[in-house]
Amino acid sequence: MKIATWNVNSLKVRLPHLLRWLEDNPVDILCLQETKLTDDKFPTAEINAAGYQAAFSGQKTYNGVAILSRLPMTDVVRNNPRFPDEQQRIIAATIGAMRVICAYVPNGQAVGSDKYIYKLAWLAALREWLADELAVHGAGGLAIVGDYNIAPQDRDVHDPALWAGAIHCSDLERAALAMLVDTGVTDAFRLFEQPEKSFSWWDYRMLGFQKNKGLRIDHILLSPALAQRCTACAIDRAPRKWEQPSDHAPVIATLS
Repeated sequence: MKIATWNVNSLKVRLPHLLRWLEDNPVDILCLQETKLTDDKFPTAEINAAGYQAAFSGQKTYNGVAILSRLPMTDVVRNNPRFPDEQQRIIAATIGAMRVICAYVPNGQAVGSDKYIYKLAWLAALREWLADELAVHGAGGLAIVGDYNIAPQDRDVHDPALWAGAIHCSDLERAALAMLVDTGVTDAFRLFEQPEKSFSWWDYRMLGFQKNKGLRIDHILLSPALAQRCTACAIDRAPRKWEQPSDHAPVIATLS
């Protein structure tokens, strides 16, 4: 089984990329972030034609999340019950025995800003809810995946000195992500030896991708039951080379 995450940065714009990627990479589960579509505009027919069911929660212009699955989904939950929020940033579903949570963590804008404070509060509430979900679904396995907008360590940053203390890399953000991991999940990417300077996001500006000036901010976190089954985890840079790409690349974990 393969589970993947991809911030598509507008599903309307990137739908041809998505369908092309799924044809080349027929993963079993794909979590999307920044769909930027109201639910009535979601391309359900195209997704179904590609062989997937879809659960989604969207809004106009911003945010929006979705889970695509080859298998039936049940117990779909939109947003965090512990954090009332008009922004559509979380969707969860049970697929077989596995619980899958797709999350789009707030960007935070700048350290100390109102949006930064919102980000930290959002993450604290996510940690509480994740603990609840693990208590219920831990035995069958839980994956919480998505765009976390946090680079966990300096090795996940192209220039740690340049980014030191900045948004995505600040101590409080990294501590919040570490507390999330402490609930009992594992970063699948770090279960394996990886090439140096492996990133999942690159700025559109200043030839960020071409110069590999990126951050690793898209993560697949697995409960122990799934971490034990994980045999590989990789970032697929290929779609970032396509015309009009998302600024993020997909991350894929393989489970035995």
